[in-house]
Amino acid sequence: QVQLVESGGGSVQAGGSLRLSCAASGYTYSSHSMGWFRQAPGKEREGVAAFYTDDGSTYYADSVKGRFTISQDNAKNTVYLQMNSLKPEDTAMYYCAADSIRDNGVGYPYEYNYWGQGTQVTVSS
Repeated sequence: QVQLVESGGGSVQAGGSLRLSCAASGYTYSSHSMGWFRQAPGKEREGVAAFYTDDGSTYYADSVKGRFTISQDNAKNTVYLQMNSLKPEDTAMYYCAADSIRDNGVGYPYEYNYWGQGTQVTVSS
């Protein structure tokens, strides 16, 4: 059974940084995708970043390009989201997701079957 556990959320001022972690276990796929999504109150869940293990490619939403970086530590079965230059509009619940999809972008929530519980990120101005 796949389990994803996020950590690293918190409250920061605009311009600050946070690093989110997502520890995965129970994975049996030889190749897979790991994604970060976020959902602000009253808004739909949106893709933020994705990492595809077949070729190591990464994708980012336009709103976070140049500020966020997704990476993976295979030895620890953990994916990270380094968030720099945070803005108040980045405030949301952040979720990691995993599956065996292959998309040419950050992907969509319906493509993923496995989700973490979420971690809150709050950026104050």
